[in-house]
Amino acid sequence: MTILDGKKISNDIQNEIRDEVDKMKANGEKVPHLAAIIVGSDGASMTYVNSKVQACKKVGFESTLARMSGTTSELELLEKIKLFNNDDDIDGFIIQLPLPPQIDTRKVLMAVDPDKDVDGFHPTNFGKMSLDMTSFIPATPFGILELLERYKIPTKGKHTVVIGRSYIVGRPMSILMGRSGFPGNSTVTLTHEFTKNITQITSQADIIIIAVGIPNFLKMEMIKDDAVIIDVGITRVSDDSEKGYHIQGDVDFENVSKRASYITPVPGGVGPMTIAMLLKNTLLAREQRRGN
Repeated sequence: MTILDGKKISNDIQNEIRDEVDKMKANGEKVPHLAAIIVGSDGASMTYVNSKVQACKKVGFESTLARMSGTTSELELLEKIKLFNNDDDIDGFIIQLPLPPQIDTRKVLMAVDPDKDVDGFHPTNFGKMSLDMTSFIPATPFGILELLERYKIPTKGKHTVVIGRSYIVGRPMSILMGRSGFPGNSTVTLTHEFTKNITQITSQADIIIIAVGIPNFLKMEMIKDDAVIIDVGITRVSDDSEKGYHIQGDVDFENVSKRASYITPVPGGVGPMTIAMLLKNTLLAREQRRGN
């Protein structure tokens, strides 16, 4: 069994990006600029956004963090997005989710300029991805592809089962794993909460990608020997520790790892890859917008 070390691969990618940025600086070129908008003070969201700011600093990107109160109106947020869309200094930006209930998330994501949509959530980018056209791939699926590629895990002709159908992970992965090329060319089954006899399906899978937010959902008896397991789940589970919680994935790691050939840990697997690929998308946005 091999651990898919997302922390190490993420660091490798960030070092590669930093080398690119150093070349830009040496040539007197503008470095990439990533911005983020966060509405409210959700603890997990704040931690995640701050880690993005730190990652920008590490690779030499410029970064902007716009904090807005939890009482911000939809109109106020749309005005901020308009400012970022029209700011030529910003190459890409994200809206940190979730948003407060008074704001229509879909309407907000639609307002982002597709050429600056480094989260890859805009329908224009999602549609291009579906058609195998150049686009921003959502950062978490992009990170999963990168892990599969860098560990040289075969995907051609394999049976991939995706558990979860969110537009952030499940649906993009079902498209990407079935596309022509590597990683891809697999036969994909997309499952969700209404799927019957799910163990019958997962036990035939060569690769399982799970993102349902249910701790320990995937058990050892649900997989076959030597399956590749990608765990996207991340849930805070209360305990008696000093922090009062621990992070738990969707996979029963202790037992599933005994049967799997490759598996991502939680934390330290897919999570670090998401930030690395957000940076990579920002680098791509800067290149596309500036024609080099």
